[in-house]
Amino acid sequence: MPDFSGLPLVIEPGDLRARLDARELILVDLTSSARYAQGHIPGARFVDPKRTQLGQPPAPGLMPPQAALEALFGELGHNPDAVYVVYDGGGWAGRFIWLLDVIGHRRYHYLDGGLLAWQAEGLPLSGEVPAAVGGPVGLTLHEGPTATREYLQSRLGAADLAIWDARGPLEYSGEKVLAAKGGHIPGAINFEWTAGMDQARQLRIRSDMAQILEQLGITPDKEVITHCQTHHRSGFTYLVAKALGYPR
Repeated sequence: MPDFSGLPLVIEPGDLRARLDARELILVDLTSSARYAQGHIPGARFVDPKRTQLGQPPAPGLMPPQAALEALFGELGHNPDAVYVVYDGGGWAGRFIWLLDVIGHRRYHYLDGGLLAWQAEGLPLSGEVPAAVGGPVGLTLHEGPTATREYLQSRLGAADLAIWDARGPLEYSGEKVLAAKGGHIPGAINFEWTAGMDQARQLRIRSDMAQILEQLGITPDKEVITHCQTHHRSGFTYLVAKALGYPR
């Protein structure tokens, strides 16, 4: 049976299909409870996207408490040898990959196009729900993948900084106010997250994203801080920059 060595971050349905029985695989579904119940990739464990967030005002998108993460990853059967494959129908899988970076686990892949791509290739779905594996596991949280408000304020105006605002253009301009204030962080560059999805290819990451970001000035030589409002939409843009090999 093939293992996951040598595969890129972003994989195709056929790559996963050939490895569904791999001992080290933890397959995570971040669609919705209703979608999961209708049928999911065999062996997938559902994670309610709400469990990846703090979920409390004024900033519900903050990271959950460490104890909550330790409980979640214990249920999934987290271990140092695990290889995660995550999929969704939006940006939640990217946020989960951010959480994997936060806990210092680098063995993961993203299913490009998610469930839509899997179904488009006529691959099987399952209704079986795997049982929770175990209790809480000890985790060490790393600060590197996360920019706090204070850190971002200290970096504003730096020549080697690119702030990627993944919200819609009306939120960016301040015409549509969904947060406490309208407008955008000074110097931020707006590229709406769904514009990075290929509508003709089951919402896979667009093949020309590298050129688009280059034209916007979001380049690999810069530190990239991406955000939206709850780090759902920017979960996808975080993933895109990682898939393109952006080092910071």
